Amino acid sequence: MKIIIAPDSFKGSLSAVEAAAAIGKGVHKAFSDAETVLLPIGDGGEGTMKTLVAATGGKLKQLSVTGPLGNTIEAAYGVLGDGKTCVIEMAAASGLHLVPDGKLAPLKTTTFGTGELIRQALDDGFSSFIVGLGGSATNDGGAGMLQALGLRICNNGGEEIGPGGGELQKASGLDFTNFDERISRSRFVIASDVENPLIGPNGASHIFGPQKGASPEDVELLDRSLTNWADRILEATGMELHNRPGAGAAGGTGGAFQAFFPAELKRGIDVVLDYTGLDGHLQEADLVITGEGKVDRQTAFGKTALGVAQRANRSNVPTIILAGSVGKGTDVLHEHGVVSIHSIINSPMALQEAMQNAAELLEDSAEQIVRTYFHRYTM
Repeated sequence: MKIIIAPDSFKGSLSAVEAAAAIGKGVHKAFSDAETVLLPIGDGGEGTMKTLVAATGGKLKQLSVTGPLGNTIEAAYGVLGDGKTCVIEMAAASGLHLVPDGKLAPLKTTTFGTGELIRQALDDGFSSFIVGLGGSATNDGGAGMLQALGLRICNNGGEEIGPGGGELQKASGLDFTNFDERISRSRFVIASDVENPLIGPNGASHIFGPQKGASPEDVELLDRSLTNWADRILEATGMELHNRPGAGAAGGTGGAFQAFFPAELKRGIDVVLDYTGLDGHLQEADLVITGEGKVDRQTAFGKTALGVAQRANRSNVPTIILAGSVGKGTDVLHEHGVVSIHSIINSPMALQEAMQNAAELLEDSAEQIVRTYFHRYTM
């Protein structure tokens, strides 16, 4: 009996690594001799770096960088087990979680620290990168990142503009004199599930600005600023980002990667699954167990559980999903090889209690579900 255990995190309670361990314990309580393969998974957002590093036996490098509010913070980039591939998680240097409550400032937050992570990795000899764009606090079109890598973004007077998306309305010209030439000799795989354009009603500012603290007035200003930024990029590079799919990811940083880097945008879950080697592990597997905090209709649009199930289905391996809560609209998942979906809540309890006991609940659920699924082994 071979079971692949490939969950995402249960946000607020368990990391993907902890969730996989809990499920594994439950499986072995049911069948002590079962072969289990633990593959904690992410979808390209927060936690992806640590997931990939853990899955490949890699390591982290700590360094001081500029945080989204301009203060110095501690961040890290990852190195995969091959020793050749660098993993950068935008949230590590420019993440929303780095901005204290009450200090959200989307007009001023910068991606400069993300650029510093890339620059240090280049200094350390890396030329192959995976970059996860999830969880940013920024709406600066990736301008801060580019400035950290040597691009000068000038106003009408030839002076460099300041940090933040609000400053982009002043951008008049781009000076590539000191832009890091090593970028053109490198390869960047950008993990992002966002297909929004840079500007307009479906763009970065309108769709994601409010969750970063933007008022309705801020949203309009940021959208105008990104429009001006896209105009300047078009003049300098010939690339039209205004309505380009994916350009609106991470406050427009997706567009910066498309315009200034030799970059390939890929669905985040596919990047993670490729590097964790799920396809190879599926050989001779009997079952896949995945899971995440909440499974609902949104799960059918690229979240971890769907991505895992689709890969398993290609190899004719069934998938079971465990979740903290199961909402409506999950029927479509059964079209992708999901045989059943289960909530791990086994009695009436408050949300806080469920989150505190998530590991135990997950372990118990895994044990009972595996006993039921493989009942023929005990007969």
